[in-house]
Amino acid sequence: MADRGCALEAVPLPAEVRESLAELELELSEGDITQKGYEKKRAKLLARYIPLIQGVDPSLQAENRIPGPSQTTAAAPKQQKPRPTNSRDERFRSDVHTEAVQAALAKYKERKMPMPSKRRSVLVHSSVETYTPPDTSSASEDEGSLRRPGRLTSTPLQSHSNVEPWLDRVIQGSSTSSSASSTSSHPGGRPAAAPSAAAATLTGPVAHAHIGVPVNSRVSSKIQQLLNTLKRPKRPPLKEFFVDDFEELLEVQQPDPNQPKPEGSQTAVLKGEPLAVGTAWPPSLLAALQRWGTTQPKAPCLTALDTAGKAIYTLTYGKLWSRSLKLAYTLLNKLTSKNEPLLKPGDRVALVFPNSDPVMFMVGFYGCLLAELVPVPIEVPLTRKDAGSQQVGFLLGSCGVALALTTDACQKGLPKAQTGEVAAFKGWPPLAWLVIDGKHLTKPPKDWHPPARDAGAGTAYIEYKTSKEGSTVGVTVSHASLLAQCRALTQACGYSEAETLTNVLDFKRDAGLWHGVLTSVMNRMHVVSIPYALMKVNPLSWIQKVCLYKARAALVKSRDMHWSLLAQRGQRDVSLSSLRMLIVADGANPWSISSCDAFLNVFQSRGLKPEVICPCASSPEALTVAIRRPPDLGGPPPRKAVLSMSGLSFGVIRVDTEEKLSVLTVQDVGQVLPGADVCVVKVEGTPYLCKTDEVGEICVNSSATGTAYYGLLGITKSVFETVPVTAGGAPVSDRPFTRTGLLGFIGPDNLVFVVGKLDGLMVVGVRRHNADDIVATALAVEPMKFVYRGR
Repeated sequence: MADRGCALEAVPLPAEVRESLAELELELSEGDITQKGYEKKRAKLLARYIPLIQGVDPSLQAENRIPGPSQTTAAAPKQQKPRPTNSRDERFRSDVHTEAVQAALAKYKERKMPMPSKRRSVLVHSSVETYTPPDTSSASEDEGSLRRPGRLTSTPLQSHSNVEPWLDRVIQGSSTSSSASSTSSHPGGRPAAAPSAAAATLTGPVAHAHIGVPVNSRVSSKIQQLLNTLKRPKRPPLKEFFVDDFEELLEVQQPDPNQPKPEGSQTAVLKGEPLAVGTAWPPSLLAALQRWGTTQPKAPCLTALDTAGKAIYTLTYGKLWSRSLKLAYTLLNKLTSKNEPLLKPGDRVALVFPNSDPVMFMVGFYGCLLAELVPVPIEVPLTRKDAGSQQVGFLLGSCGVALALTTDACQKGLPKAQTGEVAAFKGWPPLAWLVIDGKHLTKPPKDWHPPARDAGAGTAYIEYKTSKEGSTVGVTVSHASLLAQCRALTQACGYSEAETLTNVLDFKRDAGLWHGVLTSVMNRMHVVSIPYALMKVNPLSWIQKVCLYKARAALVKSRDMHWSLLAQRGQRDVSLSSLRMLIVADGANPWSISSCDAFLNVFQSRGLKPEVICPCASSPEALTVAIRRPPDLGGPPPRKAVLSMSGLSFGVIRVDTEEKLSVLTVQDVGQVLPGADVCVVKVEGTPYLCKTDEVGEICVNSSATGTAYYGLLGITKSVFETVPVTAGGAPVSDRPFTRTGLLGFIGPDNLVFVVGKLDGLMVVGVRRHNADDIVATALAVEPMKFVYRGR
């Protein structure tokens, strides 16, 4: 630069040429043009004035790329440090950059600021105090840091206000480096000004250097764009990447001051009628089985039907007792592993039986109880990688199940490995399979007696439950709870010996198990089991069996009532006059009322009495919660509630009229089970008692509920050990309650109403909706077409 200045100083150049040279110097300093391009354009501008210049400008010799000895000697004093081998070649080097950056570095050294090491990663959480300029360890990197604004914008800056002065000083220093370097290199010139001073001289549109060359102080568009980018960053600070966007996108909905609020008084604990004291209850369910099996061996216990509706086998109480004994003896004495008994009392055993074989399931269930083993009924796996089966496998693994009981026919239908044995199902623990058909069991000696004791706190069986997320948990039911449930159902339903019950439900769980397998044996009842496959072929089959066997009770769901309505046309020889109880197991669903009303309208002329329809409410955790009873059993008249959907969405009860479309009509599910206490608590937070016009979760305190989720102590405490409190914080009882997962309230005559389930709860803003409401709304529009075939 010095030799250029000396050559031009004595030559009179026009002002426009000097201004073009200054702009050219500025472009070179900003990196908008390469060294080679600069020299070509400069030579072109000075072409007409070259004869006036004494000697040859050394800068023009650079185009020849043949350095002579004099050039090497002249350049040596200006060399600051050897260039690294991996740096850019000489074409992209600018002495203006070097001097400007060195001046900026000198000022930072005076301020004793720490030198940076490398550009920081965007993943590093850097603060403004620790932020440093880009690396200046080599001349080539100095040039890159100033000539490439994009490299600066990639660094996360949390506060650009403190960074801008440093950046301004560096940028302004580079923009004035042309005049500053020329001044310092001229023998008679002034020393180069500091970056801050240089910045101060550029306040006007044009500043004149010592040599008289006008320099354009205009900041280039690229640098201005860089400054604007830093002032208005396109990305948020690093910590804001972890802030939920919904807080910005969605306004926090404030409670509507006009929304309905509960206004009633605080509810109290509702006590069910006490269990009958004078009744001669058997000491345990197994004692009842032994009694009926030895004193009434020919009494029918269970009749199984095929898919054509024909009775294929009737299990007597004598056969049930003898087969269960043989199975218990085989399980305890004939199964060994490494010369040790495979099973010991308290071990869990899987029961894998199809829905078409209730007889063998009943033998397997009572055989396990007699052997003091814990049956875990599950569904038959369809494929090796069935998704639902994987969740069941997790349950079996957590329960430590090592043995599965099944039938010969069922085992043949299971997927097989290459060895011919039952395949290992995905997610299942290793299992041994035992076929319990008669020929595979060993008859016990006459002096052998099962080790089963009276009902106690030990686990009787584990019932699986599938949550809305798809996970499967096991609800443990103790021997004491099993016995209490049978007694309470016997009293509430008025069951008596030799009654016939038609069961359409799944006999492995829920009400189908409680009524059709357990309570029926306690009372020596005869159960006619309707397979699901038969219902799909002939939806009227259960009504035909009620008429054929003169059944006194029937156990159905609302779907079965709908199906039978569609199939009853032309069937005039059926009568339901023998029924005294038609138990609707899913009576807690809001849409069940339409099924019940339509069924009554059609079959009332065929002997069905209105008071016979008995909806009930239950849950896997609390078992039976409430059931409607006929008047002859002391039940009050049935009631309906027409409720405002808007009020329900705010959790309050507002009675409306049926003429409106925005109402939900629900029926009562009867009275609390005998021996139970019920209360309604708030859904969220501390379980405070609800007000009389407020919807909450129904909780039960009874000896007839489940006891725990097997192996899950955390959620067991929150569900099975809830302590409801009053508004003042006082516990309502010294015994814990069990949450049922049912949402409802207590209505007139102490009747229980259910409006939804906790699993189906959908909260939108501050309003609560339920999946059951959607189904109920659809059914109210076109119930027949919608429900047909379960669609």
